[in-house]
Amino acid sequence: MKIAIASGKGGTGKTTLSTNLASLIAQTEKVVLADLDVEEPNSGLFLKTDLLHSEDKFKMIPEWNDSACTLCGNCQEVCNYHAVIQIMDSIMVFPELCHSCYACSELCPTDSLPMVPKKIGELKHSSTGDFDFIESRLVIGEEQAVPLIKQTLQYVDQNFDNDYIKFFDSPPGTSCPVIEATKDADFIILITEPTPFGLNDVILAIETMQELKKGFGVVINRYGIGNDDIIDYCNENSIPILAKIPNKREIAETYSKGELLFDKFPEVKTELAKIATYILALKTQLA
Repeated sequence: MKIAIASGKGGTGKTTLSTNLASLIAQTEKVVLADLDVEEPNSGLFLKTDLLHSEDKFKMIPEWNDSACTLCGNCQEVCNYHAVIQIMDSIMVFPELCHSCYACSELCPTDSLPMVPKKIGELKHSSTGDFDFIESRLVIGEEQAVPLIKQTLQYVDQNFDNDYIKFFDSPPGTSCPVIEATKDADFIILITEPTPFGLNDVILAIETMQELKKGFGVVINRYGIGNDDIIDYCNENSIPILAKIPNKREIAETYSKGELLFDKFPEVKTELAKIATYILALKTQLA
């Protein structure tokens, strides 16, 4: 069972929901939480974890060997991402643009572009005692999040069997990193806030999930501010509203201290329990 928690914008509460929901369900189920917001992971701030394993992650990029190169220009022609360019009597490689497709290397007639590893980030696997937590973090300045997200998902699949409920704290927005984080999920939880910005961006996220043909539901965070436009939109389009997490100053203060909410605020635990019931019922159906 794979559950991705996403949104159309940042700051809506993905990490709050991910850490609290995973911690709650971990009281009765085997759970792993992976923070896939690799450009700025922060789920670990709310979890008291013991590090079990860490490893560097790499992507393969071409490295020009000028001794054998005949400057035929084939590498430049086959690269769809303009990561390899021929200028006069030199071949320039731009690692930031490379998508590790191997085309330039495999199709080079003189083997002048061997692929070499380039570090893109680090993966850490830790345990909170109740469940496992995976965090990946991009190297500062690295432009592509998708390769690291893909490798993190592979690590989860290789190390945790189908007995686990796997939660993915996804990147914000609707761009390529979100697609990578959600494309193999069984169900998507879209979290939003009852404001005009929240409505606009959750509609973008909903349209994205519909394009991917994913089942999804909506959670309204900071319920009580703004208006009911999101509720009206969901009702009109038969979109399930899984929970409404209330807006409360004490909740924000607790969150700002890096503390979990579900064991301190009964009203939050009640709403999270609704989501948990929905997920466990869905798990039974999928089984």
